[in-house]
Amino acid sequence: MKNVLKINTVGDYLRLRNQEVLHPLVGIVDFDKLGEENYSNKDYDAFHYKCYAIFLKDAKGCKMHYGGKPYDYDEGTLVFMAPNQTIELGGFDPDYVPKGYAMLFHPDLLLGTDLGKKMSAYNFFSYSSNEALHLSAKERKVILSLLEKIQFELEQNLDKHSKKLIVANIELFLDYCTRFYDRQFLTREMENQGSLEKFDNLLNEYFGSEKPLKHGTPSVGYFADRLHLSSNYFGDLVKKETGNSAQEYIQNKLIDIAKEKVFDPNKSVSEIAYELGFKYPQHFSRLFKQRVGHSPSEFRNLN
Repeated sequence: MKNVLKINTVGDYLRLRNQEVLHPLVGIVDFDKLGEENYSNKDYDAFHYKCYAIFLKDAKGCKMHYGGKPYDYDEGTLVFMAPNQTIELGGFDPDYVPKGYAMLFHPDLLLGTDLGKKMSAYNFFSYSSNEALHLSAKERKVILSLLEKIQFELEQNLDKHSKKLIVANIELFLDYCTRFYDRQFLTREMENQGSLEKFDNLLNEYFGSEKPLKHGTPSVGYFADRLHLSSNYFGDLVKKETGNSAQEYIQNKLIDIAKEKVFDPNKSVSEIAYELGFKYPQHFSRLFKQRVGHSPSEFRNLN
């Protein structure tokens, strides 16, 4: 990556697009109001953001690379960027004209607010671009109405109510996005079930090989990577489909396999622990007792 433009502040991005900075910590760009001269990215291969950035893309023909994976935008797509993330640009169609909106806000805007305390709950800021939110026509109207309310506040003279109203509308925006992502999980149920089936197969393959001895117990990230999903998206998918976190799902599978192994009288508890990827047998015994209610030795004697 040759030329990376650092967007340290909201003002950096607004000035790049030749837009007026109405508030130092939050801003909205309407791409329909930009001329081509205000959108040239020819000098840069990527942007690195130090603030939150949300893009509503309404035009096809823009390709992006995020986490090393390509993504072709469709109309009505929301992409979320958290601070300290980098997004690569490129592959524009010759006649590409940007459409849509960008909303950026700095973490400092959220200091001392309830939203600041719950930002980590919005996992979609850690989703890859190919796991973006695809809006229905009705959902798009909701998103645009909230952008309009935030823009309205930005255009007023700042007063004691401004921050509260701006942050409240951003929070409402993000809460609606959480609902819309839940809908997206449901509408992709067949696709998700396919991913879960592959997850099960990968789990069985992992524990049926020498990998636990070589690499230890598997992580959520290992399976997410094998399924070409970000860890957070994969975790949310598993939670929506099964009611358990991905880590709990892995541990449940591990315990099921452990129960079978415990029945083998020729293997010690320590041997079983090492075969399942535990570095220390006591860690295995502790987890087994938490999940089963008996230690491995007790369980063996009971059966």
